[in-house]
Amino acid sequence: MSLIAPTFAPAAEADALDGVLAALRAMAEPTRLRLLALCADGELTVSELTHILGQSQPRVSRHLRLLVEAGLLERFREGSWVFHRLAREGAGAALVQDMGRWLPVDDPVLALDRGRLAAVKDDRARAAAEYFHANAAQWHRLRALHVDEAEVERALLALVPAYGVRDLLDVGTGTGRMLELFAPRVARAEGIDISPPMLAIARANLERAGLAHCAVRQADMYRLPFPPASFDAVTIHQVLHFADDPAAAITEAARVLRPGGHLLVADFAPHHVEALRSEHAHRRLGFADSEVAAWTAAVHLGVRDVVHLPGDPLTVTVWHAVANP
Repeated sequence: MSLIAPTFAPAAEADALDGVLAALRAMAEPTRLRLLALCADGELTVSELTHILGQSQPRVSRHLRLLVEAGLLERFREGSWVFHRLAREGAGAALVQDMGRWLPVDDPVLALDRGRLAAVKDDRARAAAEYFHANAAQWHRLRALHVDEAEVERALLALVPAYGVRDLLDVGTGTGRMLELFAPRVARAEGIDISPPMLAIARANLERAGLAHCAVRQADMYRLPFPPASFDAVTIHQVLHFADDPAAAITEAARVLRPGGHLLVADFAPHHVEALRSEHAHRRLGFADSEVAAWTAAVHLGVRDVVHLPGDPLTVTVWHAVANP
């Protein structure tokens, strides 16, 4: 006599199925479906979503909370602002990443939402442009002191393999230029900056360029909001001279690098332009190769390349270090 034991789904599979069912239940409500459709087009604040939907903030916040709990949205704070975007990991992410393919394009409610979203983006881009215009003069004066930025960018690109770098982090992203530069080579790029106005510029630039796989968020370079070994490459472009503790910034960048990952630091060689302290808030007047080499060696990174790009009077140096496998 043979006994056939009944088959049961393992606990892990049952938990995964419960998660999918919870996500589907969370989606099955008109306002929450509208919120998902809007967030599929980028990162949006609670106030922006409230304006677009024409509903009260408590009501919208409640729907957003349910979507976050179901794993369909990600939530992160920048000062007093809270942003939401589609989840990028987990069972919920698989359900929402291709939403545009199955939502009805001719639905009048969704069409109205898209129109209001376009107006929000126009306002955001206009504000970013005005801020950039008001501050561009001092940036141009600073750039005139050193080598052409296009030469720096060519050096950076030459030091990173064209293949094998999937995830990139730009520390102190500013206007998001490094994200734009490396976007064709990576599957995902994240930029962090402490300044909300600069992040507004970066978001507008990324939207204008159509770089949906690039995102920015407010964060401290000494406390990056990512787990260890999250990125194949980290860039720190013209940031360290503002830092109170450059070595700590290098240490934190190394923490999020995967084994064999690349660290690219572009900054000034030692100089004596004291006016940069008072006029541009520089804390450090450049860095010696030996100094950067010591910082990287302390966190198990080996400097592989050093490129000096002389300017007048400032020289830009690019240091390329690799994490020990």
